[in-house]
Amino acid sequence: MKALDQLKKNLRKSRVYLSGGLQSLLPAGYLSHRLPAILEELEQLPDEERQELLARVDYYNKLQAPFELPPEAEANRDYRRGDKSFSYFMDFKQLVRYFPAEVRFNYLFGDITHVPDVPCFLKSRPISSGSDNQNSILLKLNQIRHYYMVRDELAFEEKEDRLIWRGKTVNDDRMDLVKTYYNHPKMDIGDTHRQSRGEYYAKPFVSVPDQLRFKYILSVEGIDVATNLKWIMASNSLCFMRPPRFETWFMEGRLEPGRHYVALKDDFSDMEEKVDYFNRHPDQARAIVAEANRHVAQFQDARRERLIALLVMDKYFRLSGQID
Repeated sequence: MKALDQLKKNLRKSRVYLSGGLQSLLPAGYLSHRLPAILEELEQLPDEERQELLARVDYYNKLQAPFELPPEAEANRDYRRGDKSFSYFMDFKQLVRYFPAEVRFNYLFGDITHVPDVPCFLKSRPISSGSDNQNSILLKLNQIRHYYMVRDELAFEEKEDRLIWRGKTVNDDRMDLVKTYYNHPKMDIGDTHRQSRGEYYAKPFVSVPDQLRFKYILSVEGIDVATNLKWIMASNSLCFMRPPRFETWFMEGRLEPGRHYVALKDDFSDMEEKVDYFNRHPDQARAIVAEANRHVAQFQDARRERLIALLVMDKYFRLSGQID
C-alpha cells in the first residue's frame, strides 16, 4: 500500500510540474498583459462573494501602510531557482511572472515560525489576532505537499471507532505523544521516523486511504503546521488536534474548536475521553466534519485561488510604491 500511495503522489507531482512547466513557456509579457483582466474579475463577483474574497486578501496580507523595501530585496528579473525547493520556487514563480520584471520583493521559503523584520512572502507564520505578524504575507506555497487530497469512500459511520496518527517525531510534543499512547487500545499511534526504527513506539507507515478507515484522525503540528490537516478536514473523518499555533494559506487561525475540529489539551490527556464522547454522539461528529468540509471547499476553485494570490501580491507591490 505504501508503494501504491507513493505512486499516486508521484503521478500527481508529475501533472503539477508539467502544468507549471507549460505555464513557464508563456512569455512574461503575455502574463503581465493578462493581469488587469484577471484582477478585474473581482468587480464582476456578487457583492457578498467579493467581500469574502477581499477579506481573505487582507487576512493573508495584513499590511495597511506604505513601506520601503530594503536594498537587498530581489528583483523579479533576477529570481532564479538556485538551491531553492522546486515546489516553492515554482509556486512563487507562477504568480510573480504576472508582474513587471523590475518589481522587487523579499521572501522566505520553508517552515517559517517567526515573523520577519521586513515584509516577506512565505508559506507559514505564527497565528495572531492582531497585526504583529503583518510582515508575514502568506501565499499558497509548497502545494505538492500540503494540498494532497484523497477521495474518502467511507461514510463516518462505516469507519473504525478508533483514532490514528502516524508521523515523524520532529519535536518533544510528538515524542511524548507516541511514548504515551503507542499501545493504547482505542488508538493506533506510532512514529515513522527512520531514526526511531527498533524503538518500542515505532510503527510502520500507513497510507492516507488506510488512515481514512478510522473515524478519528489526529493532527499534530511539527516544525510549523501539520501537513495532514488539509486532507483530514476534506475527509469524512473527524479531526482531533490542539488549537493551532501556526497558519498557512489554509487559514488555520480561522478554525474554531468544536466547529471545525475537536480541541485537545496541550498534553493530549483528553483524547480517550473525546473518542468515547463522539462514539456516543455521532451526529455531533458528523456536524463538525461537515463544517470542516465547507472550510476546505473554499480552496478548491483554482481560478479564484489565483485571483486571491495575485491580489495579495498586487497589494504588496502597491504599498511598497512599485506599481500605481
